[in-house]
Amino acid sequence: MIVADILLDALFAAVAAIGFGAISDPPMRAFPRIAALAAVGHALRFGLMRYAEADIASASFVAAFAIGMGSLWLGRGIRCPMTVLYIPALLPMVPGIYAYKTVFSLIMFLQSLERADEGMRFMQQFFLNATVSLSVIGLLAAGATLPIFLFNRRAFSMTRRKRS
Repeated sequence: MIVADILLDALFAAVAAIGFGAISDPPMRAFPRIAALAAVGHALRFGLMRYAEADIASASFVAAFAIGMGSLWLGRGIRCPMTVLYIPALLPMVPGIYAYKTVFSLIMFLQSLERADEGMRFMQQFFLNATVSLSVIGLLAAGATLPIFLFNRRAFSMTRRKRS
């Protein structure tokens, strides 16, 4: 059952990443790699959160780092910049429900200005959801770009052909 859950999560992430990748019009040779990176990254985050009891921010950082390293490795073979591969692969991991709850809490807070106790509850929910959203998005960006800083020379030579 565990393996089936992880594979299903990976499949849905791969499909979503292909859709996100199609928006930016990458070369056709990049789509299988985008799907693979999204599947591995999202399944890793899912597994860490579900079975290793990691929080969403830490699990997202580890998954984004794996996607970044994978894009460094897979991008070289097709002479494609890392960003073409890792940005669509990361997008399925953006915490949309927390962003939605952030905006919803803000609207509800503004509608309950006369009732202080209710307003405080919505403001608390606003800050909680905003903190989760911003920290996950920030750690996704940090994890995916960390390989660029660690392997600077390789990251910027990926699209160059070797001279003989």
